[in-house]
Amino acid sequence: MSSTPNVSDVTGVTPDGAAWLASAGTAPRGARTLWGERPDAPVVLPCGVVFDVVSVPAIFGRRMLDRLWEEGPGSGPVAECRGRMLLFGAVGTAQRLPALLRWEEWGAHGSRTDGVPPLLCHGAGDAVTVPAPAGPARPDAGSPARWLVAPDSRSPWLPGPEVLLWAAVRAARAAVRISIFPPADRGANVYDVSRRR
Repeated sequence: MSSTPNVSDVTGVTPDGAAWLASAGTAPRGARTLWGERPDAPVVLPCGVVFDVVSVPAIFGRRMLDRLWEEGPGSGPVAECRGRMLLFGAVGTAQRLPALLRWEEWGAHGSRTDGVPPLLCHGAGDAVTVPAPAGPARPDAGSPARWLVAPDSRSPWLPGPEVLLWAAVRAARAAVRISIFPPADRGANVYDVSRRR
């Protein structure tokens, strides 16, 4: 019985995707050689060269990813590593997103995003652990890193800071149930204005 590949499987890195990832490092051939010998080996790559990364807790990251795919333009590559989701973004995202988050009063006590997790932005000068292109040798081994949306081309689309901010705000609103109306004041007098003369 022949087996056909699952065309909806986005968790496997293509050779072009692996070349794109390797291009972020100082020795792209070294990463490709390592992956040729050990396709299940994760590698640490610098940010700020071909991608930036926004790291969020996995549950909140899943909410952001849902917003991006259900209501927005989709996402770039996405990985999960040690309980955090890594959303790959355009170079410069790590520099611009914190200012946008401050403008939204992200996580400020008493603000509409109070209680939502911080978004960690990794850009120039930072590095992240990138999951192995082939995934873990044994899926049940509990690998610390895996692809949720794997890179599949030499120039994948990467969301910018505004798109990631939009997804974070939408996910926070869904999680916190933010309302545009203030909570009712229980001690306030209520008047029936329909009975005006």
